[in-house]
Amino acid sequence: MFKKILSVLVTCLLSACITSPTGRSQLVFMPEAQIDQMGLQAFDNLKKQKPVSTNSQYNQLANCIAGAITRETGGNWEVVVFEDATPNAFALPGNKIGIHTGMITLADNQDQLAAVIGHEVGHVLAKHSNERASQEMAVNQGLSIIQAVSAPQTALGQTALGMLGIGAQYGILMPYSRVHESEADMIGMDLMAKAGFDPRQSISLWQKMERASQGQQPIEFLSTHPSNSTRIQQLEQHMPQAMGLFQQAQSAGKQPHCN
Repeated sequence: MFKKILSVLVTCLLSACITSPTGRSQLVFMPEAQIDQMGLQAFDNLKKQKPVSTNSQYNQLANCIAGAITRETGGNWEVVVFEDATPNAFALPGNKIGIHTGMITLADNQDQLAAVIGHEVGHVLAKHSNERASQEMAVNQGLSIIQAVSAPQTALGQTALGMLGIGAQYGILMPYSRVHESEADMIGMDLMAKAGFDPRQSISLWQKMERASQGQQPIEFLSTHPSNSTRIQQLEQHMPQAMGLFQQAQSAGKQPHCN
């Protein structure tokens, strides 16, 4: 019985593997419509809880940059600027983008803000929310099976514990937050470059945010991200590809003027 249950779960998990935009294998099996609905509900709640900015300059800037980036992805996206001094931004399944006024004032130019928006849209394109939800569901199901396996010394018990127990803590869930953030960095850099924004400004932005958080509580946006040195190294390694996309965009006449 235990072997049958585990076999069904393994088959389910293997059939749910997809490939992210960067070529990474992902476990994604939650219905997209359900994930989108969760994003829509969360965004509606935020609009009720947080004051929405009426600053026409901020709204024009945010919509101009987000519009240029999301034209590269397709779909209709809603962009809302929230009156919040903390430098933060986010994107949710269901094509929703939220930007704090604190992020707008922190960025020196349109390209730096484009780096943030591209990064957040990258999370949505890579289905990171679905991946997290799928992982949590798989772990919860796995723990139930592990609890049902009364003989952990057997090969089946050891397999279950390794794949769904200890493996879930140290090999599946724990490292993924930084993997997601690094992946969103790469996707976001390519997106901003395709839209005609200078990807070199992404490095300037992360350096600026790192300086802004020194001596204070870490900025929420940076809390789960790779260290600054790691991020800069990864972005620099990816820069030749992004610059190629940027030059192609410039040649195609994609030169946003959102400032």
